[in-house]
Amino acid sequence: MEKENSTCRRLRPGWVWLYDLIAEYSKGTEGSLKIAKEVSVMSEIDKELFGKFIQTQRKEKGYTQKELAQKLFISDKAVSKWERGISLPDIQMLIPLAEILGVTVTELLEGKRIEAEGRMRANDVENLVKKALTLSGEATGKDRKEVLRRGLLFCAGLAVVAMEGLVLFKLGYTMRELTMNGLLVEEMLGIIFGVYFWFCIKERLPSYYDDNKISFYTDGMFEINMPGIHFNNRNWPYIVRTLRIWSMASITVIPMAVLLFGLLFPGLRNSMAVGIVTLLLFLGGMFIPVYVVGSYKKE
Repeated sequence: MEKENSTCRRLRPGWVWLYDLIAEYSKGTEGSLKIAKEVSVMSEIDKELFGKFIQTQRKEKGYTQKELAQKLFISDKAVSKWERGISLPDIQMLIPLAEILGVTVTELLEGKRIEAEGRMRANDVENLVKKALTLSGEATGKDRKEVLRRGLLFCAGLAVVAMEGLVLFKLGYTMRELTMNGLLVEEMLGIIFGVYFWFCIKERLPSYYDDNKISFYTDGMFEINMPGIHFNNRNWPYIVRTLRIWSMASITVIPMAVLLFGLLFPGLRNSMAVGIVTLLLFLGGMFIPVYVVGSYKKE
């Protein structure tokens, strides 16, 4: 028993459902759990069969591609690619997709309806695990591409910030002035938050956020509390996107605002007014859009 528990703990969180699924279907099948834990060879999922199965079940439910996409909080183009056999969904999508279509995860992976037999043979269990491993591998590849895309965008933003800093120094601004008007501190905070929002923040919330009215989110050192907004997986993707846009906009727009303020009001260049303006831009630029998006997408 202890050996089995240690194996479960080594599994990634996204794979807990798969272990439970195999355990449920393989009760009494000798050696099947051993296969579930130790299998390492991958087999291909039939993308065309998978896509046709999704399309059939979607039409039986009376959903359009757009309606199904809205329920999964993705684009209808992604659903179209699944149904045409061009790509597969992320492994985290399997459970909500199966629930919406009224099928089991096993039937999704097999691309067909399965008669309830209560058990699966060892070979069936092995094939199911191989297919899920293949799907996880493809999802990891897509995740890497997405991280690379974000990295390029973030680096481009940092390059813009560096150019703006050179312009400010060229116009006679000193480190002391930039510290006094709050720009230096706000830029450092914007970059720190940007790294977290672009690369570390969770894309999905735990399921208990959907079942309860929770207005705060904590992840390590990061904590956000917004009374009046209930975080859940309906509005969280939009909030994350808004926070990413804000972090990039704050580090690139605020230096321009300081520069413009100094050109329009040279006498106030080192005054407290500059710091107040930049602080309002920094905080207001984050909280106001998040409130708007969180409230609009709460249902």
